[in-house]
Amino acid sequence: KKLNSTRSVLHKEMLAHVNCLNEKEELEKKVQELQSLLEEKEKNIEELRELKAVAEKGGGDAAIEKQISMGKLTARERILALLDENSFTEFDLFVEHEERNFGMDKKVLPGDGVITGIGTINGNPVCIYAQDFTVMGGSLGLKHARKITKIMDHALKMKVPCIGINDSGGARIQEGIGALAGYGEIFYRNTMASGVIPQISVILGPCAGGAVYSPALTDFVFVVENISKMFITGPNVIESVLGEKISQEELGGARVHAETTGNAHFFAKSEMECFEQIKTLLSYLPANNTHKAEKLAVKDPVFNKHIEEIIPSDPKQPYDVRDIIRAVVDDSNFFEIQELFAKNIVIGFARINGDTVGIVANQPMYLAGVLDCDSADKAARFIRYCDSFNIPIVTLEDMPGYLPGVDQEHAGVIRHGAKVLYAYSEATVPKITIILRKAYGGGYIAMNSRHLGADFVFALPSAEIAVMGPEGAANIIFAREIKEAEDQAAMRELKVKEYTRKFANPFVAASKGYIDAVIEPSEMRDLLIHTLSVSKEKEDYRPVKKHGIPPF
Repeated sequence: KKLNSTRSVLHKEMLAHVNCLNEKEELEKKVQELQSLLEEKEKNIEELRELKAVAEKGGGDAAIEKQISMGKLTARERILALLDENSFTEFDLFVEHEERNFGMDKKVLPGDGVITGIGTINGNPVCIYAQDFTVMGGSLGLKHARKITKIMDHALKMKVPCIGINDSGGARIQEGIGALAGYGEIFYRNTMASGVIPQISVILGPCAGGAVYSPALTDFVFVVENISKMFITGPNVIESVLGEKISQEELGGARVHAETTGNAHFFAKSEMECFEQIKTLLSYLPANNTHKAEKLAVKDPVFNKHIEEIIPSDPKQPYDVRDIIRAVVDDSNFFEIQELFAKNIVIGFARINGDTVGIVANQPMYLAGVLDCDSADKAARFIRYCDSFNIPIVTLEDMPGYLPGVDQEHAGVIRHGAKVLYAYSEATVPKITIILRKAYGGGYIAMNSRHLGADFVFALPSAEIAVMGPEGAANIIFAREIKEAEDQAAMRELKVKEYTRKFANPFVAASKGYIDAVIEPSEMRDLLIHTLSVSKEKEDYRPVKKHGIPPF
């Protein structure tokens, strides 16, 4: 019995040992399989990294060197410089073109010449794309366009700003109608996103032909000196058709669009300065039209001049209205838009009591602050932008009316001037006007008067509100007395003073309720803070309609 028992125990131990050996072999096998899988995954990851490295090189080292030699950053460098550090996530890196004609089947175009993705600026999400000039000159084909429209769709769906960096030779001719279709799809999305999310275009290279219409449809266009080129027909076409010789810079350079055409809103001397401008702009804007801009800490003005010291006692003497703005806004910080274009009107963003406001102000330093075709377009567009994105509008008025002259009449000043009337009347955001000095004729009405729906209208004691200036009015009203006087010059001066005393002041308008109050200059900031505060929940109703018909 003992022997049998011992044999049984030994048998069990032998079986256990055999099982243990089997399990060990099985385990070792599984470890080997796991190691093989890990090696395969590491190999796949390494392959991915290699593919990404090749794609991220764009057109390759030679093309990158050429881009740098032109004083330009690469598309990828631009995105990384603009966005917050380590915030960029790229989409569609491996998208390829599908064209097979004209030798395109042998060409590999990394990312099809455009980089797209998402990131943050000042901690807030944005969608962004940048055309890569190192890849076939950044030319736009159908897949290139579809990458752009995909990120635009994403921006609209997520309700975040969309930034496009343009650096392209234009449509990819080899793709024919496909390239044109791509442009059309981009323009359509620009239009659908208009007034819903902020759209920003940055011109950092050529932008020619049909490509120019996408920036024209966006909210703000940034250009950089000696880098940005924008035109519909280039110098070669102009020379062949019209026989006129002109350089790209003279035809459509950064300064041309910032000063002459008004197509550009911001002008910079370098790409890095341009990126800082974009960051500053976005700090004033909401992410979309359902939000309001972020409120920041309140800062008192630091400008060291009082308003009464800025406005001359002589109504014919000019002054810089930007000094008035700096005297009333937070930290005296005013972010001007289209600074070099139509200088007779000033527009831009500032903060009052921590909240973003849009400023529209006549500039007596240029053309006495009159409205003309260009300044009317400039003001009207900005007013509509502020209204679309829930930004209150503060108007500082000092203007003798619309600019007279055959050139202006033939240029359509009636139609252009009507845009300002339309924009102010249509706007439903809080609208506050302060009349600083002159407010004559149609100009008085146009600059956000009570009659166009202003919520609050104030005037300084220096304000002159009348149908026309005292000199012109006196010449008409007192024509007989002046003509019959022995000293006509003395009589004219006397009647000008009489008219000024009776009519060219703020008190006649105030007596009719067209002015809410005649205020002291020192009260301006406090009144703006108060009126903006009480207007926060303003509701203004409009008739139900598909849309109005503005005087385009």
